[in-house]
Amino acid sequence: MVDFQKLQNKKDEDVISCVLKSPDCYSIIISRYERKLKNYILRISNISPDEADDILQDIFIVVYQNLNSFNQELSFSSWIYRIAHNNVINHWKKNKKNQTLSIEQNKFFIETIFNENSVKIEIENNLIQEEIQMAFNALDEKYKEVLILKFWEGKDYKEISDILQKPMGSIATLINRGKKNFIKKYNEIRT
Repeated sequence: MVDFQKLQNKKDEDVISCVLKSPDCYSIIISRYERKLKNYILRISNISPDEADDILQDIFIVVYQNLNSFNQELSFSSWIYRIAHNNVINHWKKNKKNQTLSIEQNKFFIETIFNENSVKIEIENNLIQEEIQMAFNALDEKYKEVLILKFWEGKDYKEISDILQKPMGSIATLINRGKKNFIKKYNEIRT
């Protein structure tokens, strides 16, 4: 009999070992990642919550079907985010929508980017929120992806590298250029 309470506090890799022995343990993976992945899906796409739920369901099916091939030397979190990323891209390609990323009010993201450049802004202002939205949506997809993973999802360079399958040096460059481009576009909109 599996002690689900004890498994709740275990690392992902330990839970995966349990899932491979007892599929009932998969509910722990779902409970750990359901909200995080749904938020990630909604941030990198402009789809309804219902569509996000459909994609999320597909992600958990793909993850379960491929758990045997997961390399336990890698981060499970990066692996599942990579699957989520690919599923969102596949959904986007199928629907051929020209979607923009939706930026919610995220004070941490804005303050992090602007504080590094000694610019002070007041986030509460609705006009500024709209300008931020427009500036973010005007970015190239490659910059949106890394900024979302870094500032919303809190991923480190190694995890982002694993998720996007790009070298860490490229990730650092994309984040740096993404922040600069965001600030440039924001300033263009403001003038």
